[in-house]
Amino acid sequence: MIPQPGGSTTNNTQPTRDDNLAMGNPSGASVGDPNNYLMIKSAYTLSYNRRRGIANWVSWHLSTAWKGTVRRGNDFRADATLPRDWPIIQTADYTNTGFDRGHLCPSDDRDGSAEDNSATFLLTNIVPEAPRHNREVWKELEDYCRNLLNGNNELYIVAGTSGTGGTGANGEASKLADGKLTVPASLWKVIVVLPVGSNDLQRINSNTRVIAVNIPNRQTAADKPWYAYTLSIDDLERRTGYDFLSNLPAELQQILESRIDGGVN
Repeated sequence: MIPQPGGSTTNNTQPTRDDNLAMGNPSGASVGDPNNYLMIKSAYTLSYNRRRGIANWVSWHLSTAWKGTVRRGNDFRADATLPRDWPIIQTADYTNTGFDRGHLCPSDDRDGSAEDNSATFLLTNIVPEAPRHNREVWKELEDYCRNLLNGNNELYIVAGTSGTGGTGANGEASKLADGKLTVPASLWKVIVVLPVGSNDLQRINSNTRVIAVNIPNRQTAADKPWYAYTLSIDDLERRTGYDFLSNLPAELQQILESRIDGGVN
């Protein structure tokens, strides 16, 4: 377990800010691939896709050590750390499109400091999301994850996008901003639930709870609860081409990734 700034592993009964990429790099992202471009922030780690103008995935750790009372910043803005010659997504690219500026790593998961909260509004962490999807079913899943912290848990979460073409308030769309910005067909999430402690990778076993969800990016997705969209990690890997939980032993991955969690516990 690699602590983030401000974290510690000396007391395994106290929540800490741990490595946002502890479970592994799902796509093998690196700084050498513009469509699988690794970006390491203090608040999360992501793989950005230059061609699509959105993240492939964002990975983060969540414990009460990341939580606080900082107000939501709402300072949506372009990410100045992208290479200068790349197309830059601006907030105006979402205006009047019928799609929300939807977070992958949520603002409420990073309200422990103004800096962390502000980082969630970088447009590399934002995707075009159907309004009801963003404000109802996806939000319910985000709230569920944070509620798990009340049981003395910590979480490792990876959220991302898959496919092309969603249905927003103005109908169907595949591209926005003259083609710079891709509308994903679905948003997905993988969640690993652990009791608070240290040496997290070593503490994951065949009884560890893992949740995988894939929710179509359309208004009508909110007609069902988030747990109606659960699937196995194996199935999600087939859909995305990614390798989740890759830092775990292969035998343990096989056990955990074959399950479907009902999401109602």
